[in-house]
Amino acid sequence: MSHGVTELPALDAQRRARGRPRKTADERDDGNRRQAVLHAAARLFRQQGFAATSTRDIAAAAGMRSGSPFYHFENKAALLGAVMQEGMRSALQRQAEAVGAAAESGADDPLPLTSRECLRVLVRNHFEVLLGPDSDFIPVMLYEWRSLSEAQRSEVNGLKAEYEAAWVPVLHALHASGELQGDPGLARLMIFGALNWSVQWYDAARQATLDDLTETALLLFLKDPK
Repeated sequence: MSHGVTELPALDAQRRARGRPRKTADERDDGNRRQAVLHAAARLFRQQGFAATSTRDIAAAAGMRSGSPFYHFENKAALLGAVMQEGMRSALQRQAEAVGAAAESGADDPLPLTSRECLRVLVRNHFEVLLGPDSDFIPVMLYEWRSLSEAQRSEVNGLKAEYEAAWVPVLHALHASGELQGDPGLARLMIFGALNWSVQWYDAARQATLDDLTETALLLFLKDPK
């Protein structure tokens, strides 16, 4: 790490369940309907706000009868928590895939990716999660956090901590190399605050690309290595 080089964050191998019976067509379709409810709710919660969105609105957007969402979720509050949890689980998966792809692309290199390159991967993926396709889930978490119960916040916070854990060794390595001059813990909070705020102002039709945002963010957060 004294040379500004760090391994990509370790990724847990995904375990696949074995020996389970195949799901029936009805069971598979039931899962699809649940996802349809989640996606419709995420879109409407983001556009209209949690308080202004009714379960009737969500059912209509998902192409269901008005009472159908209650088959999958106890009430609208439970659906809000599920939207945020789904968003964080998806973000975790996408982050793992982005890091894994970067590690695989550099497999023939005798040196691992530099800390700066690791952060670039993490920042670029985070912008994709926030601003790319199917990006309603995380903004809902940012806008509607106070609408969660304590139990729901605890569940979502656990997923957030897992997501941010991949950034910790990278930021510490950058601090050790002198590229990140502030305290790594405080820097992490400020970096996420800055990146997350982009959902308020970014317009893909008029603004820079996500790659441009990534490079600008790195210039703001880091100084040139020694």
